[in-house]
Amino acid sequence: MKTYTHKVQYYETDKMGITHHSNYIRMMEEARVDFFDSIGLRYDECEKMGIMSPVLSVNCKYKKPTSFPDEITIETFVSDYTGFKLTIGYIFKKDDVVVCEASSEHCFVSKDMKIVLLKNKYPELDQKLYSLVEKN
Repeated sequence: MKTYTHKVQYYETDKMGITHHSNYIRMMEEARVDFFDSIGLRYDECEKMGIMSPVLSVNCKYKKPTSFPDEITIETFVSDYTGFKLTIGYIFKKDDVVVCEASSEHCFVSKDMKIVLLKNKYPELDQKLYSLVEKN
């Protein structure tokens, strides 16, 4: 698990003064890129290797509002990896109170958008992702 901190910006809020729901997806991406950097799996390096990781789906459950200039911590972790699909979990907190629970699902593809099975092409990466799955 990796913790990432995001300070809510004024422009991320809506007319009611709360963080617009769409910005949580941006924060998820920030936290995910930071998480992968921390485990030595930089997105730019993966792309140089010919691997891309598109988003298949996102899911957010909003529990409490946040607003400018709140600091939100985002706990990011691998919740599942099947060898084909990777699921990242996110727990957003403000002052240790959960404000949002979310997840994103990804697969791995080549630049020509063909599925890449990491087990076959990059077995070390495949094993690393399996080892990162959080056991509840």
